[in-house]
Amino acid sequence: MSKAEPILPSGGARSATVRAPAGSVRRIWSAGAVAIAALIAVPVVSVAARVALPSDGVWAHLAATLLPVYLANSLALLAGVVALATAIGIGAGWLVAGFDFPGRRMFEWALILPMTVPGYVIAIVYFDLLSFAGPVQSWLRATFEWRRGDYWFPPVASLPGAAVLLAFVLYPYVYLLARTAFLRQSRQLMDAARSLGIGPWAAFGRVALPMARPAIAAGAGFVAMETLADYGTVQHLGVPTLTTGIFRTWFAAGSPVAAAQLALLLLGFVAAVLLLERAGRAGRRYAGDPGGRAGLIPRRRLGPLGGALAALACLLPVTLGFLVPLAELLRLHVTVGDSMWGPRFLAFATNSLTLAGVSAAVVLALGLFLAYARRLDGGPAVQAAVQAAGLGYAIPGAVIAVGILAPLAWLDRTLAGALEGATGLSPGLIFTGTIAALVFAYSVRFLAIALSSIEAGLARVPPSFDEAARSLGSGAGGTLVRVHLPLLRPSILSAAIFVFADVMKELPATMILRPFNFDTLAVRVFRLAADARVAEASTGALVIVAAGILPVILLSRAMNDRPAPPAGGLRRAG
Repeated sequence: MSKAEPILPSGGARSATVRAPAGSVRRIWSAGAVAIAALIAVPVVSVAARVALPSDGVWAHLAATLLPVYLANSLALLAGVVALATAIGIGAGWLVAGFDFPGRRMFEWALILPMTVPGYVIAIVYFDLLSFAGPVQSWLRATFEWRRGDYWFPPVASLPGAAVLLAFVLYPYVYLLARTAFLRQSRQLMDAARSLGIGPWAAFGRVALPMARPAIAAGAGFVAMETLADYGTVQHLGVPTLTTGIFRTWFAAGSPVAAAQLALLLLGFVAAVLLLERAGRAGRRYAGDPGGRAGLIPRRRLGPLGGALAALACLLPVTLGFLVPLAELLRLHVTVGDSMWGPRFLAFATNSLTLAGVSAAVVLALGLFLAYARRLDGGPAVQAAVQAAGLGYAIPGAVIAVGILAPLAWLDRTLAGALEGATGLSPGLIFTGTIAALVFAYSVRFLAIALSSIEAGLARVPPSFDEAARSLGSGAGGTLVRVHLPLLRPSILSAAIFVFADVMKELPATMILRPFNFDTLAVRVFRLAADARVAEASTGALVIVAAGILPVILLSRAMNDRPAPPAGGLRRAG
């Protein structure tokens, strides 16, 4: 298998537009692309349509009591996570790209490992380790004979605690993009700065960092969107945000309308983040070296002390974001483990694997159709449809779930009425509360991953291949099957693995839309942790983390000294 390209759903590399067949074939592909984009837009339209509906006073109560808390906490969490994750990502990216020190090649891929740990898993682990009854504080009290009130310990179950933990699993977004941008920078520019008497650190701040600003802005945007979409971390640590408010308003207050209004407010936050991220990249392009590999900035070899400090700086986020959670999960699994280990645990795992497999297949099929439609027809309608379909990743899972339920309920009522009128039998719910609803939600959320990867693969296929196939009598579908699919195999496989891993750990949409008595590993882990049964939750958490390892392996294989194209470029597992 050839090296997989790292992917992040920021639009993807646009494939070349080829001369498409005229007439009905072209219209079918274009109409299909528009139809897929319309389906992806259903949750947003549904949420927006419910804003004007009466909420029986629930929204007024929220606005007067809890909404200010939700807004303040969401903004503070967003600022804290983005600031810390950006600082870690920039620092790690510059060290690995610009310096040579012991362990550098290992840290190139090891710094991605925290991406495999979902936010709710790291929250579960550190809360168990650092809470008052946890092993760390218990050891301190036993060693120094302290009692409650005799010492101060930073609270994990707090907004700062949630911000720090999320930053340690989200910083790889910034690291991957910043590292690529630093590696692509021109040696001539850095040499010119040094010739003017600017030291290495001043050159970094005045030359390298401004040139990497578009990449850093994109990475920070992804961190912000993941932070706004998080539910498990803030819920477990007791930090009320807009996402936890959606769940409480829906299930505790019993007001779907008010929950939809909160969801639209959360979507407004996401839109603001996207606008800020685009503003950070407006009018700027990645400053790559036109002379090729020889012109890229050389790595500066650090001395013994500098090398040790650089290695320690890279080791710290890997340790806190991956090694400590992994070691603790392994310890808990070996000592206790899931009490339902056996057929019941296998059922949870089967549910997760089935959802992930089916969703990956559906998402890949949709992504392939959209990417090939844009290759055949570069018109404004198809371009807009593909861009709109790729925005689903920016929508939090809770918003997607809220937006899906009302349309599915209407569809179920319509179909049930038609079938009952024709046969006299009532089929009940057809889509709502079924796996189909979950697959739809995952398709909306993760279609951008497949679209980005497949478009990057199609961009490497010259248009002459299509024209040669057509000259031999092959139609659009035949060209796709005989020519493109074999060439796209690495891109399709890498996209499938990323979608599979993301579905395995998706929590908010799964909790809202899953069928009755249908728990996935993510839901199982979260529920056990909520009941303070962290040791039992460790088994499922380990399986989820293991599912994210393979995407990291693909990313590490793709990370070599010749950086990949940054446009559309990089994607997390989680």
